[in-house]
Amino acid sequence: MEIFAAIAPGLESIAAGEMKALGIKGSQHPGGVAFDGDNRLLYRANLHLRTPSRIIVRLGRFHASTFYELERRARKIPWQNFLPAEGLVDIRVTCRKSRLYHSDAVAERVLSVISGAGSDIELRQAGAEETEDGEESASESAAHVQRFVVRIVDDECEISADSSGALLHRRGYRQEVAKAPLRETLAAAMILASGWRPGEPLIDPMCGSGTIPIEAAMIARGIAPGLRREFQFTQWPSFDAGLWREIVAAAHDQITTSVSTIRGADRDSGAIEASIHNAQRAGVAADIEFASQPLTASLDAVEDIEIGDGWVLTNPPYGIRVGESGDLRNMYARLGSITAKGWRLGVLTADQRLARHAGVPLRSRFDTKNGGIPVSFLANERSGKSAATSRASQS
Repeated sequence: MEIFAAIAPGLESIAAGEMKALGIKGSQHPGGVAFDGDNRLLYRANLHLRTPSRIIVRLGRFHASTFYELERRARKIPWQNFLPAEGLVDIRVTCRKSRLYHSDAVAERVLSVISGAGSDIELRQAGAEETEDGEESASESAAHVQRFVVRIVDDECEISADSSGALLHRRGYRQEVAKAPLRETLAAAMILASGWRPGEPLIDPMCGSGTIPIEAAMIARGIAPGLRREFQFTQWPSFDAGLWREIVAAAHDQITTSVSTIRGADRDSGAIEASIHNAQRAGVAADIEFASQPLTASLDAVEDIEIGDGWVLTNPPYGIRVGESGDLRNMYARLGSITAKGWRLGVLTADQRLARHAGVPLRSRFDTKNGGIPVSFLANERSGKSAATSRASQS
């Protein structure tokens, strides 16, 4: 099969690194990573990858400049291999620089072809719209919806089947959220891009509903992100239940105990309560220390941690919807002060100029969007303590 891991723009190289660690050789493209594989690789990619949004399978690629051409060639696709016994079929269409430019009309023709393939399940044209980040409504993600993605660019049509179902950031644990929640896939990308390694301390002093500490704890213990959710490919007639059980069992066997000190703090006690409940659902409540405390107190508390290189990773307010610029400048300065204690800093920010108030060199590891807002993940290369030690030795 031709398989494509759809990624939020800017995170392609991180996902490619994940896939390489899984033994999957892929090629990066804007918005994702392509690779060839069988059912085993398809199942493992859905279960183990932390940063993609969906895993889709390419079903056909052909020229189509008329509706007759589209329907004739679409009939050659083996739709019956990807249609569940019950549920819904949804068509998502993108048309660019093509004679077939009306996406609704294209969706109608493809649905008519699928209907002729002998399916008794309910067919529909594009249901509830997704947000710019690909989010669906809760009711949409809960139902068994088989999505087919149709892209027509320069009269070349490509049709794919979504194997994931609900977006992959829906791990199943984050049922309680605080203000400005961070998507799980983006939190995982921050952790993987930072250079943090299991065994090193990690603190998020503005953790909200706990996504960064929870994702870090899951990485530290080797917990596959998809262990607590369902996937659409299990509804396909070609689904190999025995192979899936084998892959899931192997994933359970890989789970270890954590030796990392991982903490999450927030001044909002309600957010901490939500974090604890989310961590319990993720199975990592015993691996994270949560505390309701302001930024200064949580950063001062690192004194009791013996470290080589510890990380402060956080998603602070952007100043777009919340906070005043003066308060945010002071907040960044306080975050930057942690490097003098031998810690490294990583922040997701919508304003790189504001991040300069941290007072330490921060390099962009990736640029993407969070909730439709352009953001950059910035991190420093070495701890302030190490730099100070180096300067002292040179003098």
